[in-house]
Amino acid sequence: MRLTGRGWAVLISTAMLLGFGLWARYPGLVGLGAVLAVALMCALVTVLVPAPLRIRRRVRPPRVARLEECSATVEVTNASTWLAQSVTGHDLVGGRRTPFVLPRMAPGATVSTDVPIPTTHRGVIDFGPLTLHRFSFLDLIEVGQEHGDSASVLVEPRILDALGLPAGARRGHIGADERIAHGGTDLVGLREYVAGDDLRRLHWATSARRATLMVREDADPSAPHLTVLLDDRADSYVASDGEDFEDAVDVAASLLAAAAGVESPARIVTLSAGLDEQLPAPAPATGPAGLDPHVLGALARLETSDGEHSAGLFAGSPDVLAVITGPRSDLGDLLLTASGAPSGAVLVVDRRPEALVSAQQGVLVLRGPRAEELVHGWRTAVAR
Repeated sequence: MRLTGRGWAVLISTAMLLGFGLWARYPGLVGLGAVLAVALMCALVTVLVPAPLRIRRRVRPPRVARLEECSATVEVTNASTWLAQSVTGHDLVGGRRTPFVLPRMAPGATVSTDVPIPTTHRGVIDFGPLTLHRFSFLDLIEVGQEHGDSASVLVEPRILDALGLPAGARRGHIGADERIAHGGTDLVGLREYVAGDDLRRLHWATSARRATLMVREDADPSAPHLTVLLDDRADSYVASDGEDFEDAVDVAASLLAAAAGVESPARIVTLSAGLDEQLPAPAPATGPAGLDPHVLGALARLETSDGEHSAGLFAGSPDVLAVITGPRSDLGDLLLTASGAPSGAVLVVDRRPEALVSAQQGVLVLRGPRAEELVHGWRTAVAR
């Protein structure tokens, strides 16, 4: 509770009129001071009596992609049958006060306003509690009261159309140059035989050991395995506000969604090994573009790291390896890592690229100032 500017003026005037009137024995000044004192008392009573307000807040949507619009709608109903209400307020959005003003409400009226929620960066944005500021009789006193609990919105990385993946291939033998199609003879699991299964796919050794017919499940030759290696070191990126890393995460999410769209297995791993998620094929089609919501949530909460490169990230060479980094990284090690895959590419978030597409050490290097340019380069130069 606090006095408004008008309230301070009335309080000072009351003290001066009463003091000077009593000192000078001037009844007129004392009477005018008494009237102002009564006005202050009436204002105090009006704010001490609880206001019959009903508050409702809705958020749409609770999960939103980065840079998409998101807002919280605040509805205030004046449940009084005789007293009009003048209300302003503020909401804490991401720790910052976001003020709003509601028009004067007649008895029984309902007014609403939208509180924008910033989505420029990924992560969990907390907002609330809501604070309403009510003004007294003659707007002399302002009182603030918190309403409702805190809530949150999850800002996820964007899913851009990366189109697809290159054809899967793996090296035939260690040190050999020939490559073979991924799948066909790659055993990925066993299951019990059901009527109609191809008898040529029976796994006789396991069937004899378990005393029941077991059928082998092989990898799909048309489903290459994608691994996305995301450089999460803060020193690799230029922008101090983290915008470059936001675009890098958008690219990673878009490539994973492209793999899910063609029902290919995928893996996302950060250079510091802080995040390592496997996405089996087919990926669960319950999130945007079929991407697992759990993985989207992990990417939404991912932050940059000050750690060093974690060695031994790969037990074997994946079919398709996409390395996403910034312009300040040491490309030598990353190019060497990408060259170990049959199909490797390095994508660099670079605000001032000298060339959008190039080849270094036999590895395709894509550069672009934003995620849109990098995903476009992937569509045109890689997923053909």
